Formats: sequence, structure tokens, C-alpha cells
Amino acid sequence: MRTNTYVAAAMAVATIGTTAQSCMALATTGVGLAVLKQILLGGITKGLNIFADKNSFLANQLIDAALPQQLREINSTLQKVGLSNLVQKEKEYIAQAAAFTVDTSRPILVNAVNSLTVEDAARIVQGGTGAATQILKERTSEQLMAAIAPKVDAKLNEFGLVQSLNSAMGSTNILGSIFGSQGTSNSITSGISRFASQQMVNGLFNIIENHEQQNSSAILSSLQGIK
Repeated sequence: MRTNTYVAAAMAVATIGTTAQSCMALATTGVGLAVLKQILLGGITKGLNIFADKNSFLANQLIDAALPQQLREINSTLQKVGLSNLVQKEKEYIAQAAAFTVDTSRPILVNAVNSLTVEDAARIVQGGTGAATQILKERTSEQLMAAIAPKVDAKLNEFGLVQSLNSAMGSTNILGSIFGSQGTSNSITSGISRFASQQMVNGLFNIIENHEQQNSSAILSSLQGIK
């Protein structure tokens, strides 16, 4: 009888110990995910605040680094023929258009962060610095492009960017040569708008990744119990 009592007590202690460990693991997982999400949301806020201010957008090197090669070549061509002032105007128009994408981009990114799971956290631990931003990029890039491209296109048309380019270059048809035989005004506008949208999306992820890197120690230490 006494032996049975000891066995029952031992089993109870073991059960309590296992339950405590499970609760501890759940708590660790919850805290780790909360820290990760908080840091990513901070990076998103930081990036969108930069987008909301034209001068901050123009001065940001991470956004400039995201300039698509095609648009970089267009700007280089314009500068070679003495139209540097037009390149500056183009950059300012794009910076102004970026401000109109903030309210569209924010919920897409915030929803993606809030939907991160324990499995995502485990992948981030294994992937190391930048892995969290990479997951966001994989899940939202196409959605962001689809959402902001029409707004960017509308704003660049409203600002008269292509008209300014055509007026400044007269009959030289430089843009037509860059965009090929189909270099009509409409295709040029949509082309530049697409490149500008790509710069915005990739530039925003550059800022978020940079913020993640700056807080990598906090992220990884908070996720140590997740495998």
C-alpha cells in the first residue's frame, strides 16, 4: 500500500514538472514572438515615416540603393545629355509619390507581422540576421507592388513627369530608345512608375532589414527557446 502511494506521488511530481516545463516553453515562445514582432513593427514604422517625408526619402541611402538598374540607366543617360535638373525633378516626384503609399503599405506589412508563427520564429533562429525581413518580403512583396503601383502611376501622371521629360528632350526620343520601339508616352509612364514602385518596395525592406540587424541580439536572445 505504501509502495503504491510512493509511485502515485512520484507520478504526480513528474506530471507537475512536465506541466511546468510546458508552461515555461509556451511563455518563452510567447515572449520571443512578441519581441520579434515589436522589433519588426518598429522597422516598418521607421521606414514608413521616412516615406512620409520627401527630404528624408531623398536623403536615405538604403532607398537609393534600391533604385532599379533600368531607372539608374535612364538617369545616367539624361545626365549625359545635360538634363541633370530633370533627373532631380524625377527623383523629387518619386519621393512625393512615396508619401501616398504609406497608408496602403502599412496594413499589409502589419498583418504579415502579426501572422508570424512559432514555425516562422524557428526559421528565423536558423536563418540568422535578416531572416525575419526575408520572410516578410517573400509574403508581401507582390501584394505591396500590386497595391502601390497604381497609386504611384497616378501620382507621377498627376505631376506630369513624362510630359516634363518629353518637353525637355524635344524630338530626341531618348526615352523611346531606352524603352524600345514601343516607347510610347503610355509605356514610358507605366515603365517609370513600375521602376519607382520597385524602388519603394525594396527600399522599404532595406530599412526594415537594417532595423532588424541593429536589434539582432535582442531578437535571437528572445527566441533561444524556439527550435
